[in-house]
Amino acid sequence: MIMPLRSSSVTDGFERAPHRSLLKAVGIIDEEINRPFIAVVNSWNEIVPGHIHLNKVAEAVKAGIRLSGGVPFEFNTIGVCDGICMGHEGMKYSLPSREIIADSIEVMVEGQRFDAMVMIPSCDKIIPGHLMAAGRLDIPTVVVTGGAMLPGFVEDKECDVISVFEAVGAYQSGSITEQELYELEECACCGAGSCAGLFTANTMSIMAEALGLSLPGCATDHATDAKKIRLAKKSGMQIIALLEKDLCARRIVNEKSFDNAIMVDMAIGGSTNTTLHLIAIAREFGIDLELSRFDDLSRSTPHLTSLRPGGNKFILDFKRAGGVQAVMQRLTSKLNTDVLTVTGKTLKQNLEDFIILNPKTNREIIATIEKPLHSEGGIAILKGNLAPLGAVVKQSAVNEKMLTHTGPARVFDSEEDCMQFIIKKEIRKGDVVVIRYEGPRGGPGMREMLSPTSAIAGAGLIDSVALVTDGRFSGGTRGPCIGHVTPEAADGGPIALIETGDLIEIDIPKRILNTLVSSSVLSERRKNWKPPQREVKGYLSRYQKIVSGADKGAVFDDTLVALDRFVIEN
Repeated sequence: MIMPLRSSSVTDGFERAPHRSLLKAVGIIDEEINRPFIAVVNSWNEIVPGHIHLNKVAEAVKAGIRLSGGVPFEFNTIGVCDGICMGHEGMKYSLPSREIIADSIEVMVEGQRFDAMVMIPSCDKIIPGHLMAAGRLDIPTVVVTGGAMLPGFVEDKECDVISVFEAVGAYQSGSITEQELYELEECACCGAGSCAGLFTANTMSIMAEALGLSLPGCATDHATDAKKIRLAKKSGMQIIALLEKDLCARRIVNEKSFDNAIMVDMAIGGSTNTTLHLIAIAREFGIDLELSRFDDLSRSTPHLTSLRPGGNKFILDFKRAGGVQAVMQRLTSKLNTDVLTVTGKTLKQNLEDFIILNPKTNREIIATIEKPLHSEGGIAILKGNLAPLGAVVKQSAVNEKMLTHTGPARVFDSEEDCMQFIIKKEIRKGDVVVIRYEGPRGGPGMREMLSPTSAIAGAGLIDSVALVTDGRFSGGTRGPCIGHVTPEAADGGPIALIETGDLIEIDIPKRILNTLVSSSVLSERRKNWKPPQREVKGYLSRYQKIVSGADKGAVFDDTLVALDRFVIEN
């Protein structure tokens, strides 16, 4: 039996005649007035490849809702493409867009008093924004992520957008011709869907399924696969079943669910951006998720599958191997299988029902716990006098010879300054490139650094040059790229005091990130330290004033309003 409906405050009683009249203006008939009103939260637009097909997904969702007796109402959120934003001022708006998405969903759902919602996101910051809203609103929710893009095909090899980014560096270094670069540009991105490897968008789709908020298989059903439409229709039907059971988002997602998601993340070698997004999402579910939890679970969770960018397999291969449910089957002994999911069943029941259709591919793509690719998970959290509050690296994508490295710093106060240096071919083997004032506040917006890392990779230096930043790295980044250094430079973190030539010590197995400059020298430098002044206006100006550090998920922190940000004294 359906619980008392939130929408009854809009539809019931003689005094709501004006409200019903307005609903009839959009085509609602009397037979629908007292049925559940379901928000279909869609991030469709015409510029993001991962979103251009979401209008079709939404039609299937709405059909499913109607089949089960609900009334769907679709509305849209904003959504930006990280790839299109990359390497220029536009990237400063990518992470901040997450907060707008969550807030706008709250406004629409609470303002119109929807009873439940089906969310349809696809790409990097859009999925986290939707999931944050799900935790905040705590109504019955199903998430239908848009699905991956198929790989492109050039020179008898599969490829993706990262192939093109790295080809830019290869062209600059003379390794490929202009024609070869153009052929990749033409063919690498072949249509609708989020970029074809295990980058941030697909990692976050996997996190939605691992948290229990998507139906099994959703994360790896590709954008152009008819199964995506069928699953979307089933998701529309399932939201009514959740509403009948009063199974709200917080009854499904709890601390155990987040541990499960982190373990899946470690097993697949997912994007470092999950450390930002899962912390932010957990906060909206009323859970205090610490950065250290990622490292704790990484040490005890083996790395089981090698997908791009760390390996050479695509999401398509992962899907054929069984996807998220297959990984969770491997991890059954470690996971909390008593948690509920949007199927209405526990994770244990879901895994008991799951059948691997391609056992040979499953064995080839997903290793076993007994014989993993690596004994530890994909992400490591480093600390030291350069990152007292932590820094993040995708250790599964680092060449073994670079797991420990000490080299001279090449320091840049922006991504653009660094790119000019790389273009001039002045980076040398052994260098540690330091890009600072790109954190949540300093950027502002905590830009991803895919252009520098891809240029270095394309020049053949990714296994001899390390990068360290208080900004972020794309989920498509590979190599010894250490991001999220906190405190960030704009807050007076030690990274602000590094000078070119200082020795930087990196020891990933020991979780160390240090500068070998003495504390007394750093103290002297601090006396003369002043952050660079940048003109910031509009939304970014407001964002800069209230955003927290990366170790807290780069979320809005109301305690920072009208306060000066802290500066590290020692």
